[in-house]
Amino acid sequence: MSMQSTIEGKLVTAIDFQHLEVINESDNHNVPPGSESHFKLIMVSSVFDDMNLLSRHRCINDILQEELAGKIHALAIHAYTDKEWQERHGDAPMSPPCLGGSK
Repeated sequence: MSMQSTIEGKLVTAIDFQHLEVINESDNHNVPPGSESHFKLIMVSSVFDDMNLLSRHRCINDILQEELAGKIHALAIHAYTDKEWQERHGDAPMSPPCLGGSK
């Protein structure tokens, strides 16, 4: 299993997300091709509602402590409440209506 899949699996098991992106940014760094050592997390969850920024980071670090002690060299954490996400990014655009395969 890839490190990206491991991170995603651990996070979704521990937290109910409205949005989760696990992005491998290793290619942007001076590491061998195919490395999985640098990641960015973009997360939206009501779990973060009553947490300050430091508490959110500690929560994620606790979930991924085994990975952080080993193969992950860098982890960028962007943890938002639903309200913060909406203020920052707005609603996701609606998909266009389906016209069926024949039109």
